[in-house]
Amino acid sequence: MTVTTKQHSSAKEGTARASVTFPAGLYSELERIAEEKKVSVAWVVREAAEKYVAEQYPLFARQ
Repeated sequence: MTVTTKQHSSAKEGTARASVTFPAGLYSELERIAEEKKVSVAWVVREAAEKYVAEQYPLFARQ
């Protein structure tokens, strides 16, 4: 998996943009989930990342 990031700032909070390369099978599954939920693949990935961080590092969970 390849990841590149670029910092952005917004009025409410700082954000970062990441370019991620997934194996074809995993990306197909992300597309399927996104279509099922009627959201973007980016939304699915953000949601998964937030849940992972909250689960693995509870002190960093969003409040």
